[in-house]
Amino acid sequence: MNDDVRNIALGVIAAGISAALGWLARTYLWKRKLRRKQAFLGLPENSESLLVVNRDPAATEPAVHRFDVFALLELSALIKDCGAHVQVVTQDAVHQGFGERTEFCVGGPGSNRRMAAHMAAMLPGVRVNIDPEPGPDRGAFQIGSERYRMDPGVSEYVLLARLTAGERREVRPVFLFCGQRAITNQAATRYLARHHERLARKHGNNAFVLLLKVVNSQAYGPDVVELVADVTRAATSPLPAPAPRNSHRAS
Repeated sequence: MNDDVRNIALGVIAAGISAALGWLARTYLWKRKLRRKQAFLGLPENSESLLVVNRDPAATEPAVHRFDVFALLELSALIKDCGAHVQVVTQDAVHQGFGERTEFCVGGPGSNRRMAAHMAAMLPGVRVNIDPEPGPDRGAFQIGSERYRMDPGVSEYVLLARLTAGERREVRPVFLFCGQRAITNQAATRYLARHHERLARKHGNNAFVLLLKVVNSQAYGPDVVELVADVTRAATSPLPAPAPRNSHRAS
């Protein structure tokens, strides 16, 4: 074998080794990223999850608002990426506790009794005005001593929460998407899909409650979302006895 042939052979071998090492490194990084995503969402490979959908309060017959359908599609893509399975159920058909399967619950307490139960059990510091009569406080959130009113189509609020019932590692989380309007539910699911890596880095697998504001949904749909505050402490603590002192109009 002359020098030219030997050099070519060594070059091919070196290129093959480099390609193999690069593939192994990319595979390792991809698997590590996937494991973090699965841990944050509580969705190990082949695990079971639950999508709880609300009803459209404006419909006379049981129906799901189209923005809530879009929210379910956003969540279904996340679940599929983790290699998990999903069961979609309506809010009045769930008769089980939580912690055995990861649950994604969509809709406010006025249209989703499952959401109302979760909020009563795990978010004692949150109240939602579900009075159907028109008024400035319709749909308003009270979180601790603060009140957050909506300006429909201009500025609206939504809660995105990751909650667990217990300290055992095998307990699956419950994700809540509680918005003042259906489009805000979709905005919260899209926020989770886009920012789950950052949320996992900041919160790990711990519980959190975030207050988001959807800006100008009549023009931008569910795409423009601002993080207002991490309200975990206020939301998980009982409401104070005095009446709320501060009131915010979304602007």
